[in-house]
Amino acid sequence: NAHWMMDGLSLHYYVHPRGWEEKGSALEFDEAEWYVTCEKAEYMDELVTRHGTIMDKYDPEKRIGMIVDEWGTWFTAEPGTNPGFLYQQNTIRDAMVAAITLNIFHKHADRVHMANIAQTVNVLQAMILTDGAKMVKTPSYHVFDLYKDHQDAQLITGFGEVPEHVSMTASEKDGVITLSVTNYDVHETAALDFAFETPVSVKAARGLVGTEMNAYNDFDHPETVTIQDFTAYREEGSNLQISLPAMSVVTFTLAK
Repeated sequence: NAHWMMDGLSLHYYVHPRGWEEKGSALEFDEAEWYVTCEKAEYMDELVTRHGTIMDKYDPEKRIGMIVDEWGTWFTAEPGTNPGFLYQQNTIRDAMVAAITLNIFHKHADRVHMANIAQTVNVLQAMILTDGAKMVKTPSYHVFDLYKDHQDAQLITGFGEVPEHVSMTASEKDGVITLSVTNYDVHETAALDFAFETPVSVKAARGLVGTEMNAYNDFDHPETVTIQDFTAYREEGSNLQISLPAMSVVTFTLAK
């Protein structure tokens, strides 16, 4: 009965690949645990859908925002660190979780009014890691960089089904389309073909491509995982054909 006094309702969800007690390592995992982690990230879609259905019953105008103010990966703290500080490394697998989750939030933008990756420095799925004066950007940081042009844009839908292990989102703002695609398959390249209503041209294509499942950045190797220009695509009028590598997140900037 309090819905008329509320502006938002909070939802928290973290990915623990092995469960709450023994969460699993941020760096040491096999393919099975890679896929479990990504599939648990995809569960956010079901959570938001189910919570949204209940909220629709009391707030059909969607005035009240669903606020997903805690989300991301939660692994066992790094060996040798204070477990209470929740310090964990961040790999290309975390980049997959970030992209999958952001895509889900975009899909439900009518209901999810705000979403926060709650810890940004040194805690859980952090954007940056620090040690005294040293600082390194994580793969998750780079995903947020790749997604920044979606902010304040209008969601675009209607692209049809995507292959297994592929996740995507698209938006338009000021006549520019931003298309972000993720392939969390460990081995296989995904062939994608997007048909737009009018001819488009690629103005920029940038992304992350994992070399190893647990590729990560540290203070001695700060750019093992970093944004690179992406060229494995072909333009044909209003069609965009992409060969999306395994373990990748790529964003295209398209002019109409």
